[in-house]
Amino acid sequence: MLGVFLGSLFGSLVIGVPIAFALILSGVALMFVMGTFDSQIIAQNLINGANNFSLMAIPFFVLAGELMNAGGISKRIVSFAMSLVGHIRGGLGFVAIIASVLFAGLSGSAVADTAALGAILIPMMVSRGYNIERSTGLICASGIIAPVIPPSIPMIIFGVTSGVSITQLFMGGIIPGIMMGVGLLVVWSFIARKDDTELPKRSTGKEILSAIKQASWALFLPVIIIGGLRGGIFTPTEAAVVAAFYALFVGLFVYREIKVKELYSVLVAAAKTTSVVMFVAAAAMVSAWLITVANVPTEIANMLSGVIDHPLLLLLLINLLLLAVGLVMDLTPAILIFTPVLLPVVKMAGIDPVYFGIVMVINLCIGLITPPVGTVLYVGCGISKIDILKLTKGILPFLIVHVIVLLLLILFPSIITVPLKWLT
Repeated sequence: MLGVFLGSLFGSLVIGVPIAFALILSGVALMFVMGTFDSQIIAQNLINGANNFSLMAIPFFVLAGELMNAGGISKRIVSFAMSLVGHIRGGLGFVAIIASVLFAGLSGSAVADTAALGAILIPMMVSRGYNIERSTGLICASGIIAPVIPPSIPMIIFGVTSGVSITQLFMGGIIPGIMMGVGLLVVWSFIARKDDTELPKRSTGKEILSAIKQASWALFLPVIIIGGLRGGIFTPTEAAVVAAFYALFVGLFVYREIKVKELYSVLVAAAKTTSVVMFVAAAAMVSAWLITVANVPTEIANMLSGVIDHPLLLLLLINLLLLAVGLVMDLTPAILIFTPVLLPVVKMAGIDPVYFGIVMVINLCIGLITPPVGTVLYVGCGISKIDILKLTKGILPFLIVHVIVLLLLILFPSIITVPLKWLT
């Protein structure tokens, strides 16, 4: 059954079938092998896959991200970071990392983070003499922090697919996300020493206060989201609605960079992104249901029976598999496909599913900056107009940092589990 599922899925992808249809076809293949083909089951699972209250968080967080980009929030976050560290050696790189961590608490999307900040910072870095491949690589590597720090669209998808608390996933992602940012700061500080770049003048106290005042509305949103979730004031879905309303209010009435006539294009852009994610989620429910009926998780558990009693070894094997998957598959479909397959095995080994979900998301985020299918890499290439091979070379030191952080999280689970107990 496992061979039929994986063979039909990857066979469909190889010949160019879109991922959502490939998921449905792999489910149909399982049905034929089991002799239980019924088109009604496919239709019911497609509807059930999208008919989920928790998934409603996705369109609202996507809309919030679009409103933030249109409303000038990303611009003010960059200005705030510039006022603090822009004057030091390699300052624009530090600005990129700090701005990415701050923007991660607003967007929840690696592509949105990279596109918004890259469009501002890459031309600025190039004009001041920074190496374009390395600068673009840094911004791409910083961009994948967005799906780790709450709010995180991939963690919503994992939570819905696995039945794990999305609030706990959000809270558990804070420390790993900060670790990823700190790791990039350390590596960039060594790399930037060799650069002979133009340094802007140090901001005065008055300029810093002005930048803080301008960015305060943007910086207050993560406090609202995390504080509301931590205090039990609202659910992740309600947090998404609050974020969208807040971003609309700030863009229209505070910064006044969104015009009423522009709202239509913002809504259309959000609807396009949402429709892709939701259709993939609905299609994944078809294959997930049939994977369960076909007893595929039990087959995998039997294959891994020799290592189930050794959780660390099992985690290392699973993460090697996921790193390989990330090379050829995007983040969202990988979560939807492999969560129902791997989670039962993880639970049998006694591994905390919340901890596993966070590690899985971080692992697959690394796939966003690895060729040949790294979505974030292509966004960076589009902004900087450089070849993907050059960008891959430029991103290598930062990619290694993220792999080291992942390895630390696997070897020392308490990095996630101990703060999680306090945060939740």
